[in-house]
Amino acid sequence: MRDGLFVFDTHTHVGDARHTGRSISADALLRDMDAHGIDRSVVIPFPVVVDYRQQHDIIGAAVKLHPGRLVGAACLSPFLPLEEFREEIHRCRDRYGFRALKLQPQYHGLNPLNKSSEFFFEAALENSMTVICHTGSGLPFSAPSLYMMPARKFEGLKIVLAHCGGSIFVHEAIVAALFCPNILLELSTLMPHQVLEVLKYVPSHRLMIGSDLPENIETEIGKILTLPVASEDRCNILSETALGIFREAG
Repeated sequence: MRDGLFVFDTHTHVGDARHTGRSISADALLRDMDAHGIDRSVVIPFPVVVDYRQQHDIIGAAVKLHPGRLVGAACLSPFLPLEEFREEIHRCRDRYGFRALKLQPQYHGLNPLNKSSEFFFEAALENSMTVICHTGSGLPFSAPSLYMMPARKFEGLKIVLAHCGGSIFVHEAIVAALFCPNILLELSTLMPHQVLEVLKYVPSHRLMIGSDLPENIETEIGKILTLPVASEDRCNILSETALGIFREAG
């Protein structure tokens, strides 16, 4: 809790990143959560790893040990053989109760406009998962507007635009959310004035916080705690939106 408010960080990572050399253990994540007053976190593998199954198992074991604090998310190359991809998503859901599927187009160059990419969103829907899409860096497929197509095609699927366009594309993320009610915005990397601009157009019950990396935690929580907004908006962004989206399903 922070200032008496429940805090749900919807963007954290555990595991070993091949592309950066960064390594974060579940214990380290939990220590950071305790230090910063975070009650619950969505835990995502890094996008480039040596063994995606191993990384999912590490997160899955942590989720089983701390079910009230951690929510698991899958992340793997969408260019694996289709049956292998589908089987792993189902395994993550069935064995560990994962509730999200991450797409990182900066490293997984999947074009969401192509019909051949629909399997990714179908797999999430079939396993009662929310899709989390990195947006911002990694163009062209990280452009927020591209996710309007799967959002409209799969109306029952929730799609979270991580980083809300990454500052430079924040307006594009706003437009995507305005036209697609099943698109939600995760606000990491935005400046406080940009969060206020988002709030002019997108209601707070479709906004959520995320830290992405440990060194960002205090900045991401602090900017919401100090915004001149209504208490209901603050509560929604800090936790209520995420509690609704990542609740246990089916």
